[in-house]
Amino acid sequence: MNASWEEFGWERLGHGVGRRRLPGWDATVALVAGTDGALLYDTGSTLREGAEVRAQAQALLGRRVTHIALSHPHFDHVLGTAAFSGAQVYGAVGMAGLLKRGADELCADAVRHGVSERDAVEATGVLVAPHHEVCGEWTLDLGGGRQVLLANVGPAHSGHDLVALVPGAPTVVLCGDLVEESGEPQAGRDAVPSRWPAALDRLLALGGEDAVYVPGHGAVVDAVFVRAQRDRLAALFGVS
Repeated sequence: MNASWEEFGWERLGHGVGRRRLPGWDATVALVAGTDGALLYDTGSTLREGAEVRAQAQALLGRRVTHIALSHPHFDHVLGTAAFSGAQVYGAVGMAGLLKRGADELCADAVRHGVSERDAVEATGVLVAPHHEVCGEWTLDLGGGRQVLLANVGPAHSGHDLVALVPGAPTVVLCGDLVEESGEPQAGRDAVPSRWPAALDRLLALGGEDAVYVPGHGAVVDAVFVRAQRDRLAALFGVS
């Protein structure tokens, strides 16, 4: 690597794994590096933000991002994707069609939450839908023994929730907005609350007790936090 994670405001999570908490909505983007490729998990809320992340990734890794995994189809996680020309994009099954049909709604939602109309129109005008859709699980080989498991564990927070498991010491689980630390989990119109606790059970089964869990918003947490949030959601939504 050509620079330290901390130099660019990133948090190192393990060898070749780091994340940044973006300003504004405290949304996470994460990088996973192998010898032959690099995965970015989520891309930010505007093309400008995506371009900044792209430049930082290039400086950190000495090469471009080759793969992108989108955690779910909300504006603060997907609108920077077009800044990464040539990257292969992955999402949960059904997400590609949703983004192709729903660009106007995504634009309006971004503006409602404080993105400038100019930035929102620009990003949704070149919106990139996933090239590859994950139904169950999909393993990416980034080279040098670095593999990342993408798992479709939704619907829950949204209709299309994709997590990433990075084996190592420690194992890192990129959770998207299935887990939130800097605020209470948000259940919008596309949430499926009755399935959310089960999605977190699946997340915990994938990562185990000793993994590092990276929320879509907020500080890194552990399995105890995830389980407690799961139980609160089950009580809130009246499911077991």
